[in-house]
Amino acid sequence: MEQKGKLYYPTIDALRVLAILAVVLIHAATKPLEIAHYDLLHAFWPLFWHQITRFAVPLFFFISGFLLELTYKGDYRQYLQKRLSRIFLPYLTWSAIYYYFVYPWHSESFLNALINGTASYQFYFIPAILLFYLLFPVFHRPYFWLAKPVILLLLGAGELILLYLDYYSHSVTVFYPLAVALFNLFPFISGMVISHCQAQFVNLVKKFRWLLAIASVVLGSWVFLSGRNLYLATGNYLFFYSNWRPQALLYTFSLVPLLYYWLTVSKIPISIIKTLSGLSFFVFFIHVIVLEFFWQNLTHNLAILYFATTACSFALAWLVHKIPYLSRLTG
Repeated sequence: MEQKGKLYYPTIDALRVLAILAVVLIHAATKPLEIAHYDLLHAFWPLFWHQITRFAVPLFFFISGFLLELTYKGDYRQYLQKRLSRIFLPYLTWSAIYYYFVYPWHSESFLNALINGTASYQFYFIPAILLFYLLFPVFHRPYFWLAKPVILLLLGAGELILLYLDYYSHSVTVFYPLAVALFNLFPFISGMVISHCQAQFVNLVKKFRWLLAIASVVLGSWVFLSGRNLYLATGNYLFFYSNWRPQALLYTFSLVPLLYYWLTVSKIPISIIKTLSGLSFFVFFIHVIVLEFFWQNLTHNLAILYFATTACSFALAWLVHKIPYLSRLTG
């Protein structure tokens, strides 16, 4: 879609909104799981929502690859300046807020927390996103080679093997932001590829949409059951906390194409979606503070907690965006 001389992709904005809503739900569902001391046999719904939203973070990497591929013009200096000002400055601001005021009991320096994404628990994948931004020309130049079906299949298979090793044997021991980047290389490259063949992709998904719908249900159930059962067998909470599982990647790549198709062919309210998408980065940063406040002072009911946190976070984002230039620092 053309908008004021610039290409606009309402489907991508809608996917971004869904991704941030899913992230808030993951973190909201974590609270009743913690208070239940991870008694997963008696916390079905919190665990259910906590697991079926595991498409959110890979979706962020997919969106990043999609948009970078279509907006990169070859001027690396200008590109880097623009991207880092949009992403790194808000990340730096909010890392300082969380590090010094919200969670001030860190055992590492602020610089290490910034590099590792540990100033707050929701920041863990931001350094990997920044790494992809820095290295994007490396992926952009051989795009037509990467887009070959055989190469994509090999990348996908390699990533499934890597995720299997990390999830089941914890044998991937590289620098964590680099590990997160490796775990999301396939979603990122897939976003790049699909950005060049959107119409063909929609037609392909339309042809197999019911098969994908069934696969999404089956794979989403696998994510839920494997996380629960492996925790019950081992006592290791990382089996249901971890985003990096082969079944979660397969689930993402059955569900996200469906979402992409439905949002493309549906009459989504573009002005509302564009507004919510523009506020979503601020919501990503602020929602943990809002969530903690409501959990401590309002309710332990998951539905109320989630909707209150979401509504308040978007309202705060809307108010802050009314202040000139402040959003450059806060997202």
